[in-house]
Amino acid sequence: MNRFLKFLFCIVSLVAIAVNDVSAQARRRATAPARPPARRGNNTVQQPAVPATNTPAKPVQSSQTPSKIPYVTITSSSGSGNGINDTIKQSLRPDNIIEANLVKDRSPLVYKFIREDDAVYKQRIWREIDAREKINLPFRYSLVENSGSQRFISILISAVKSGVTAFDPIDDRFTTPMTSEQALGSLSSGKPDTIPVNDLDGNIVKYNIMSKEPNLDSVYKYRIKEEVVFDKETSRLYTRILGIAPMMPVTLSDGTSLGQMRTLFWLYYPDLRPTLAKYQVYNPKNFGARMSWEDLFESRMFSSFITKSTLDNPFDQTLKQKYGKNSLFVLLEGDAIKEKMFNYEQDLWAY
Repeated sequence: MNRFLKFLFCIVSLVAIAVNDVSAQARRRATAPARPPARRGNNTVQQPAVPATNTPAKPVQSSQTPSKIPYVTITSSSGSGNGINDTIKQSLRPDNIIEANLVKDRSPLVYKFIREDDAVYKQRIWREIDAREKINLPFRYSLVENSGSQRFISILISAVKSGVTAFDPIDDRFTTPMTSEQALGSLSSGKPDTIPVNDLDGNIVKYNIMSKEPNLDSVYKYRIKEEVVFDKETSRLYTRILGIAPMMPVTLSDGTSLGQMRTLFWLYYPDLRPTLAKYQVYNPKNFGARMSWEDLFESRMFSSFITKSTLDNPFDQTLKQKYGKNSLFVLLEGDAIKEKMFNYEQDLWAY
């Protein structure tokens, strides 16, 4: 009898344990998240969905897609009347006691025609004018008149705006013309800054492309290409300018100078002469005794130094390429070239 009771107790215990396991598994199935069915015919099994968290979503930066946000180009202006973006205000009253019409109505002088058979001697010279020298300070005269800023670079810019063709500095033979926008754009240094503009909700509505107006006082060197010809008919040595090119230092976007100069553009001097004949040159000794810029170049009333010539130069090298960083030898060789051309003219005379 006792054995039968023990056997019956064991069976009841096993049944109770089995019932508890079944109920526990049912509870786990009810609380576990549902799994998506696996794909058939593919070894990859789709991962279960990540439950949502309480992390807030990132705010939308703009109500427009990036491709539809407009970009607006803005050039900051200093308002100094430098001849690029400023509007020059005209004087509403006579600003001079004497009417200054002699220079305004002047036209350039006509060159003497030189026959090819009479040109028995010819050399091509490249020079540089440094406006920081005392005699060349009129090139940096920054007074604003009715015609605009009187800086020489501003006069060149006005000539380009009025239709004088500028040429790419890729060479000095006037082969590649530039548009006025390209010529004026060469004055800019560094990359423009892109600044987003937000509305009151923090959405980006547009981007302003800010570019600084170039500092024209940084243009203080000018390259000149000219020819020296001896005319046997008049027994005279003529110097004719062929082109003028402004130069400015090479700088990084943060304004750091690299110590090098770059040529902005070339202007053909015969095309530029009518414009230069209508602008006066500043005379620090007598403000009333002023000549035109065309008179200044034709009278050679400026200081310059030779950087290259065709005299004894079969490899078409500049003086800096010949003598490297020795600036003294460059200046001495330039003076020697001028002396050789002077002696050629003098040796033709008999006393």
